Amino acid sequence: MNLLKRVVLIDDDEVNNFVCESIIRNESFAEEVISFQGAEEALNFLKTTATPSGDAFPDLIFLDINMPGMDGWNFIEEYGKLPKDALQKCNLFMLSSAVDRKDIQCARSHKEVKEFFSKPLSPEILDFIREEFIIPENRPPFHS
Repeated sequence: MNLLKRVVLIDDDEVNNFVCESIIRNESFAEEVISFQGAEEALNFLKTTATPSGDAFPDLIFLDINMPGMDGWNFIEEYGKLPKDALQKCNLFMLSSAVDRKDIQCARSHKEVKEFFSKPLSPEILDFIREEFIIPENRPPFHS
């Protein structure tokens, strides 16, 4: 059974998107994976899906930092302007080949970004997300 309904990948590397899609599907992590090679195109999609029902808005986004045109930092700035109720339903993760400590710290300093991961996406990263960000929300409170 798939854990999430919809995951969005935002990365200008078509091969990386293909690999990520395969891993997400093989791990039964999401019913649907939508890839964008440009942040502007992805942002336009998110704007159209940020409706009151929020049914089409993704549950999770993997975002690269370095892309032509609108980069990951510009995307985050515009993403933060979307309706808050839509943003609350979505977990945004940076998935980048950037290894500069400043980039990692900057990513983690944005309230919209849940975590920074280095490429490539792996089943272990999905397991970490499952355990730390998704399943805990569905667990009943612990009573002693």
